[in-house]
Amino acid sequence: MDVEKAFHMTGGVGKTSYAKNSSLQKKASDKVKHIIIQTVEDLYLTTTPKSIGIADLGCSSGPNTLSIIKDIFQAIQGISHKIMHHSTEFRVYFNDLPTNDFNSIFKALPEFHQLLRQDRKNGFPSIFMGGYPGSFYGRLFPNSYLHFVHSSYSLHWLSRVPPAIYDEHKRSLNKGCVYICESSPEVVSQAYYQQFQEDFSLFLGSRSEELVVGGRMVLIFLGRRGPEHVDRGNSFFWEILSRSFAILVLQGEIEQEKLDSYDVHFYAPSREEIEEEVRKEGSLKLERLEMFEMDKNEQGSGESYGTQISVAVRAIQESMISHHFGERILDGLFKNYARLVDQEVAKEEIRPISFVLVLRKI
Repeated sequence: MDVEKAFHMTGGVGKTSYAKNSSLQKKASDKVKHIIIQTVEDLYLTTTPKSIGIADLGCSSGPNTLSIIKDIFQAIQGISHKIMHHSTEFRVYFNDLPTNDFNSIFKALPEFHQLLRQDRKNGFPSIFMGGYPGSFYGRLFPNSYLHFVHSSYSLHWLSRVPPAIYDEHKRSLNKGCVYICESSPEVVSQAYYQQFQEDFSLFLGSRSEELVVGGRMVLIFLGRRGPEHVDRGNSFFWEILSRSFAILVLQGEIEQEKLDSYDVHFYAPSREEIEEEVRKEGSLKLERLEMFEMDKNEQGSGESYGTQISVAVRAIQESMISHHFGERILDGLFKNYARLVDQEVAKEEIRPISFVLVLRKI
């Protein structure tokens, strides 16, 4: 399966869309928003550019996309006013895979411009926004073009399912599991780790070329606590998805062979794996690396935890699952998923963790 052609968050504003089901990502990003603002302010004070280039990589669509840009804009406006140095222009680039719902972003821009202009009667800097479709695992922009790069909940998605998890007949070695699980052979976890190394290294090297000296990046993505790939964190949610598929196999909704050939292009790295790739790349200084988690009581919704997780995962995985199995299984699959998550949480907490990184071009 060609990830670049098939993978995208569910577009539009319908019931199962990412726009309607990305509140968990928003709450998590808000938890580290102070780090983003502090980094942006420090960047501006040390570089004071007249034209500032900002890229949001893996921007998706929906309210989260423009919310962070507003926060960055207001932070820069506030600090520039304090030091009496006014930027003449902002350049904002929204990047995601070509199948992303960019139209939803573009439709929201006139209202967004109006929102930014509020309370800015005494001069308003020029702000130029555009879409940049393409994979961020490779070059997107010219050399020394960007001052700030933001990426939220995108870098745990690999450029592809690791080819080394398939045998010479292109059959998956990871039967019955959609990600690394207890029964996965060692070659499977090694293949996923090597794909992460290849992708993250390419990401860092590409951004290093595109950032000005002193430019910053804030990256937020899912990870794991220690060396073990299987834990009761992010990998456990994939375990529950595998179980949800297995129920459909028992019900005759899908073939076992079809399930065995479905694997996700995901990887949850450890702190040490992240640090090692940054060290090997060499031109970016890791200024901050923090782990954080969302307590299920912080979700703030009347729905069960299982339902909240289920609609969020569906909005992300729907495109890939539909491509492989067809759309007809989606409702039953995620009904099973929500029920199983609630059953597991009643037994013991599930504690997925995220990392936030701050990097500086040296």
